[in-house]
Amino acid sequence: MTADDFGLHESINDAVERASRAGSLTAASLMVSAAAAEDAVRRARTLPNLRVGLHIVLADGWSTLDAQLIPTIADPTGRMHGDMFSRGVRFFFHPAARRQLEAEIRAQFAAFARTGLALDHVNVHKHFHLHPTILSILLRVGKDFGMPAMRVPDESVWFAARSAGAVQGMTQALLTPWISLMKFRLRRAGVFHNDQLFGLAASGAVDEAALLGMLARIPQGVSEIYLHPATRALSVIAPSMRHYRHAEELDALLSAPVRDALEAFELRGGYVDARKAMGMASV
Repeated sequence: MTADDFGLHESINDAVERASRAGSLTAASLMVSAAAAEDAVRRARTLPNLRVGLHIVLADGWSTLDAQLIPTIADPTGRMHGDMFSRGVRFFFHPAARRQLEAEIRAQFAAFARTGLALDHVNVHKHFHLHPTILSILLRVGKDFGMPAMRVPDESVWFAARSAGAVQGMTQALLTPWISLMKFRLRRAGVFHNDQLFGLAASGAVDEAALLGMLARIPQGVSEIYLHPATRALSVIAPSMRHYRHAEELDALLSAPVRDALEAFELRGGYVDARKAMGMASV
């Protein structure tokens, strides 16, 4: 199980530390340029069972590079706004935007490398790596930094519909061709990936009942459950999370029924552990 947005705020970092020490949370995805990233790294160094990945931010967050170096993808304050459609169009058609995008992605990989933490996986905030241009750059730059694995946002259509309704199920169905292509490109590049993801449709609402439901339906293969735990609501810091129930997600991770359910799984860990279990060599 993975906590996203590690480093965004100390209340998230505190939740990650508590859930890791409880044995239920096995991984976290770090925002290297977020306000509490230094605190997150400090905590991660004291958590031997926590695998840490890179949560690349290309929308709805702050850049790593100086804003003057990437004016096409960030505003003068360094903010990369959340208008993903227009950003996606720009990344695809605008050569300058693609050059700046690659520079920013490389800067975030380099910032993670400077932490000294072992890189467990890579994913992108808002799952923006479904964009073919972003995925191409990630594969190219990630190779230089030994990227071992990448999350694929592949939640089954029936489970998405069950969690969030028919519209979400239909959305996931429409993404199926893109996800299949993404998996093909990752396999061709030798990058390990999950078979399925849980928590996408229920993002920010994975309470104890939802989490137990996911654990009861884990299929064969490599599954990732991702959450957004925190000790308090973060709507002031991240307006896009105004409906998230952070504290309930933390309570779910710390609950006795969830910890009991986890005992049924032989392997729990990060992507590096799954690779090892499958006999795959490290990158």
